[in-house]
Amino acid sequence: MKKVFTHLTIIALTAFALLTLFLSSSVIFDWFGIRAKEGNYVLFIVWANFISSVLYLFAAYGLIKLKKWTYQLLGVSALLLITALIGLFFHINAGGLYETKTVGAMFFRTSVTLIFTLLSYLRIVKWNN
Repeated sequence: MKKVFTHLTIIALTAFALLTLFLSSSVIFDWFGIRAKEGNYVLFIVWANFISSVLYLFAAYGLIKLKKWTYQLLGVSALLLITALIGLFFHINAGGLYETKTVGAMFFRTSVTLIFTLLSYLRIVKWNN
């Protein structure tokens, strides 16, 4: 059961990482004209997502190897996203342009990252017997 749980978590984390990497890098590097389709994107949010996607990929590798730093790396990603979310609220309150979907997407991404952090912690620390 632990193997199935671990494999499903690794697959989900890797898929989430690759999707995040594609979407954020598409906006940063304007691949496939996605930047224009995103409307009023907030660049520091896109960069936070991009950095998190790289951290997710390293964390997926760490989870494969059951390395303790996996959940710590995901915790760093969660803190980065929380900081970016707070920054987004300052940006919005200062009258900065943004898309409404960005707020929901950041709450979703932060929640998913916290869930992956908890799952990796449980697998590596609690169930590593």
